[in-house]
Amino acid sequence: MGRTLQNTMVNLGLQNACDEAIYQLGLDLEELEEIEEDAGLGNGGLGRLAACFLDSMATLGLAAYGYGIRYEFGIFNQKIVNGWQVEEADDWLRYGNPWEKARPEYMLPVHFYGRVEHTPEGVRWLDTQVVLAMPYDTPVPGYKNNTVNTMRLWSAKAPNDFKLHDFNVGGYIEAVLDRNLAENISRVLYPNDNFFEGKELRLKQEYFVVAATLQDIIRRFKSSKFGCRDPVRTCFETFPDKVAIQLNDTHPALAIPELMRILVDVEKVDWDKAWEITKKTCAYTNHTVLPEALERWPVSMFEKLLPRHLDIIYAINQRHLDHVAALFPGDVDRLRRMSVIEEGDCKRINMAHLCVIGTHAVNGVARIHSEIVKQSVFKDFYELEPEKFQNKTNGITPRRWLLLCNPGLADTIVEKIGEGFLTDLSQLKKLLPLASDEALIRDVAKVKQENKLKFSAFLEKEYKVKINPSSMFDVHVKRIHEYKRQLLNCLHVVTLYNRIKKDPARPFVPRTVMIGGKAAPGYHMAKMIIKLVTSIGDVVNHDPVVGDRLKVIFLENYRVSLAEKVIPAADLSQQISTAGTEASGTGNMKFMLNGALTIGTMDGANVEMAEEAGAENLFIFGLRVEDVEALDQKGYHAREYYDRLPELRQAVDQISSGFFSPKEPDCFKDVVNMLLNHDRFKVFADYEAYMACQAQVDQLYRNPKEWTKKVIKNIACSGKFSSDRTITEYARDIWGVEPSDLQIPPPNLPKD
Repeated sequence: MGRTLQNTMVNLGLQNACDEAIYQLGLDLEELEEIEEDAGLGNGGLGRLAACFLDSMATLGLAAYGYGIRYEFGIFNQKIVNGWQVEEADDWLRYGNPWEKARPEYMLPVHFYGRVEHTPEGVRWLDTQVVLAMPYDTPVPGYKNNTVNTMRLWSAKAPNDFKLHDFNVGGYIEAVLDRNLAENISRVLYPNDNFFEGKELRLKQEYFVVAATLQDIIRRFKSSKFGCRDPVRTCFETFPDKVAIQLNDTHPALAIPELMRILVDVEKVDWDKAWEITKKTCAYTNHTVLPEALERWPVSMFEKLLPRHLDIIYAINQRHLDHVAALFPGDVDRLRRMSVIEEGDCKRINMAHLCVIGTHAVNGVARIHSEIVKQSVFKDFYELEPEKFQNKTNGITPRRWLLLCNPGLADTIVEKIGEGFLTDLSQLKKLLPLASDEALIRDVAKVKQENKLKFSAFLEKEYKVKINPSSMFDVHVKRIHEYKRQLLNCLHVVTLYNRIKKDPARPFVPRTVMIGGKAAPGYHMAKMIIKLVTSIGDVVNHDPVVGDRLKVIFLENYRVSLAEKVIPAADLSQQISTAGTEASGTGNMKFMLNGALTIGTMDGANVEMAEEAGAENLFIFGLRVEDVEALDQKGYHAREYYDRLPELRQAVDQISSGFFSPKEPDCFKDVVNMLLNHDRFKVFADYEAYMACQAQVDQLYRNPKEWTKKVIKNIACSGKFSSDRTITEYARDIWGVEPSDLQIPPPNLPKD
């Protein structure tokens, strides 16, 4: 979520008033804003997407709740020590959180473990351990419409009778200390992005948020009138008409068996009716195609922790397989591929399959990704129910990602086309005819230069690094992952360095390369990549021959509040994942909206950005999805590129020989070994095209007016990438509700 103060002022239209009032008190509002901690309650893009969606749902007047876990410790703070990432606990609640309100009156029990008993009256889940879920509500204001929605986060509390029987044997102290076991559920966020780690505590977290949320939803459904005469609703027929549950990836997949359990065991709805209600209520968004990211839980863990849910999943799967077998008689392999249960040494539950079976809509998050979902990841399921599959290209909120973080650019745009674009970003198209307008070109370039100066001052103050503010700010910020290919960027930097050393008299376009992002603490290669970036920086930044023509900076502890500073200052946005691996990306959209040009592969939403703005206004390079597939068929041999390309060979040899790590010559042997022998993401295959494309970037940057023209065209064509558009599509195509732009009258005015 990042910080809340400035966002709240912006959405309430109070920023100028607050600024003035604080100034009257002799204080600086910006200084106050810097004191607030970021709420870092998720990993990378998935969590940030949800935050943008909450802003848009409130702005579009949808009655929507965002549910999650109130982690005591969010995504870790990253420190760089001797060039290595060191993790530090993110104690963001240390001084309290003024934005949240505890709601103990809505506290709910969540059950774990226990056993299942089949009785004539139905199934009972007995002898469970109970953990209480305490809700904390954070207001989510819409933009200037007086709508305020709620983000409800659950915190785990031990019940007062927790292990009370221990008291009789004098184990009072132990019993009180054991309360921590229950409360650990909401202690800390698992810091893996695009990687599944099958830990029991993680499964507990997933069930905890789902069980508490579903009870909350059902309580609200039962007590609401919705024009019905009953004081309490007992019939669930209309449930899907009143409630829509969107599963943001497979992490809340347990909502499907949990809703079944409540309907069948508690509310005594018959199975087929319950299943129909569940499917109509739930929808699933897929966020990744990487196999290591898909959740596959061991059956043995389920059996122990959630025995009733295991029964239900088996029953769901049996009915599903019976249906498939009837349609494809004798196709045993299809049954194996489509089962929710994966047989093998360790039987596992495939949560993505459960999500596809148990929902009425499945969507990817960019057009190219949604096609891959249909043609490979869920091919068999698509053949079965093609009408279920949709695309909903991601978006970002223009309030935080333009108005809040780049007021200079927002003002410049308002002067030209008014402020309607802030709630209808497609209005930015009105800038297209002005792309060659001298005054606009001057204004946009001036805003960018001011942002660069401001960010340079920030870097000098925080990191004691002096950079050339007239250099090209070449920015690559996102989670550190092999598929995002920070290593390709490193090879470009090393090659540039070698070219400067070889011919120092040649005119070079000065660049400040900034790379930032967190590596999952257990991800060895990602941590090596950070060490490589910092090591290259140590050599390049202290070479007198290079001077200020090339600087490499690792941006420490990348998070929302840092993104709000660096994105408005960027000239070049790096979006260079291997084609077919980045589901969408949303950083790419933030840079486009803030006047940076994109160098990128035809992957994720880059494809649609190129379509909107014209491919000639981005720097597109490299293998396409088809080329990657063809290369997989043929076999990718990194050595061929290494042998054929002298500059690549030189760069790889320098990294390998310890040129950048003289004190530890073998430091990067794992990295080089991976690149040469088992690189799933084909870094070398795109090196040549990337270098050529970067040369085009340099060439255009030498012509500031032409560069800024392209910038204006990009901004003008970024309207599609508003999360308001995304949410309008979800509302109409999946949830069956209509967005509204009506403003609720402010509370001080009498209601009609």
